[in-house]
Amino acid sequence: MSEPSNPWQVVEEWLPGNDHPERPQMTLSTVSITGELDARTMLLSEYDSQGFYFHTDALSRKAAAMVANPAVALTFLWPGFTKQLVVQGRAEVAPAEEITAAYGARSPFLQQLAWQNTFEFAQYPDDERRDRWAAFTAEHSDGASPPVFVQPETWIGFLVRPTRLTFWASGSDAPSRRVEYRASSGGWTVAYLPG
Repeated sequence: MSEPSNPWQVVEEWLPGNDHPERPQMTLSTVSITGELDARTMLLSEYDSQGFYFHTDALSRKAAAMVANPAVALTFLWPGFTKQLVVQGRAEVAPAEEITAAYGARSPFLQQLAWQNTFEFAQYPDDERRDRWAAFTAEHSDGASPPVFVQPETWIGFLVRPTRLTFWASGSDAPSRRVEYRASSGGWTVAYLPG
């Protein structure tokens, strides 16, 4: 058995590069302020040797949960259930320059969503939501095509520094393979688990 000694080699093989326009979906699992588990699907913004970055509204339920309890898990599942990556680690607020760069790299739709994806906006009926969306686009785009939106003050990013990464791959002619990397003071330890 000869797995790379560094899990980031596997991450780079499995995930698209940060410059790829299609960002992977992942499930973010958190523990709420009251101790309840919660999960939701999000887009991975980027990753590097420090960890995995994603962005949201600072007023969101998930942001409050991570500030109160930074222990999180990220789950990436490939189509057809051929591969899965589970990352366990601790979330922290990303550096300001990373947050700004990530907002600037988002599509106009996702930039506008950062402004309008609020509790108040969610209460409107569908027709009113569409009208308010179109009015916001017209008001804030300054005639640019595509429109460019200024970063909202509540836009925040989180970095998940992994303490454990578990890679699972299905097998067509042999049992599935599960390889776990755990952070240690000397780097990473590797273990092979039942599929």
